Amino acid sequence: MSRAPRALRLTGLLASTVLLTATAAACGSDSDSAADSDTKASQDSAAGAFPVTLAHKFGSTTVKSEPRRIVTVGLTDQDAVLALGKVPVGTTEWLGGYKGAIGPWARKDLGGAKAPTVLKDSGTGPQVERIAALKPDLILAVYGGLTKAQYESLSKFAPVVAQPKEFNDYGVPWQQQTEEIGKALGKSAEAKKLVAGVEDKFAAAKKEHPEFAGATGVVATPYEGTFVFGSQDPRSRLLSDLGFELPKDLDKVIGDEFGANISKERLDLLDQDAALWIAPDTTSSVKKLHADKIYGDLDVAKQGREVFVKETSDYGNAVSLSTVLSIPYVLDRLVPQLAAAVDGKPATKVENPAS
Repeated sequence: MSRAPRALRLTGLLASTVLLTATAAACGSDSDSAADSDTKASQDSAAGAFPVTLAHKFGSTTVKSEPRRIVTVGLTDQDAVLALGKVPVGTTEWLGGYKGAIGPWARKDLGGAKAPTVLKDSGTGPQVERIAALKPDLILAVYGGLTKAQYESLSKFAPVVAQPKEFNDYGVPWQQQTEEIGKALGKSAEAKKLVAGVEDKFAAAKKEHPEFAGATGVVATPYEGTFVFGSQDPRSRLLSDLGFELPKDLDKVIGDEFGANISKERLDLLDQDAALWIAPDTTSSVKKLHADKIYGDLDVAKQGREVFVKETSDYGNAVSLSTVLSIPYVLDRLVPQLAAAVDGKPATKVENPAS
């Protein structure tokens, strides 16, 4: 997956509790003592979660004890790690432009910790030697596409949790990604709570916009023609989680991939109630698409049922990541755009968010 379609590649340091505990003991207040008890209970709970065994594409991996030096090879796994209160020592760059590969929607979860070392994967696989130098005790590749050889190479240094076998590479849903990482970190209950919180946001959006239920939608990008994302891609799941239905024969056309380029003869796949375009920009890209006679003649284009998101913006990056931390950021922007696209009034302009 190269950066180009934002999915063709799409593309640890812990805050010490010792000082906090010592300070609380010195103060000796009842409330602080209660907080210490809660912290200890949480730590004891995490310790009791190990060993834990996680199944994946290449078999299973056992994490014997609570990991403290985590490296994320999965291109979006860092968000779930941060949301669960840990900071990776290494992350893998996909989108670029963010210190530590931490987007603005996740920065508060970094707190005052040192930003992770950023690793790169130019398409030849993880940087094994650099990963080994970080001395990890856990390597996460849940949202990833490791080969068996890469998995075996990384497993020489630390337990590796690879992508789930029941989904395409780079196709794990954000819910399962969060919960799998939660298990690996000994924080299953916390992970389920995080997932429930984001699912509540989807439920609220669907309640506010009943018109989304049963409406059809598709996600595409103008990469080397027209690249359409399949049902297992996280971007498409944004629409389906909001109640939209994807084209019935989408996966038949895409095949066993997260997405694929389609021919001009299949541009009919784009003629839905809403088309979400992840584009290089929201001006010239629109003009170029509409200049194509086949696409420009589709009702989705003529009736203004399109949503354009600049792929290199924070918003575009958050859409591409589609994680437990980035999705709330996305919904605040995407839901009003989709509502405008499917209101049945061609005159309604789909406004771009201010930021």
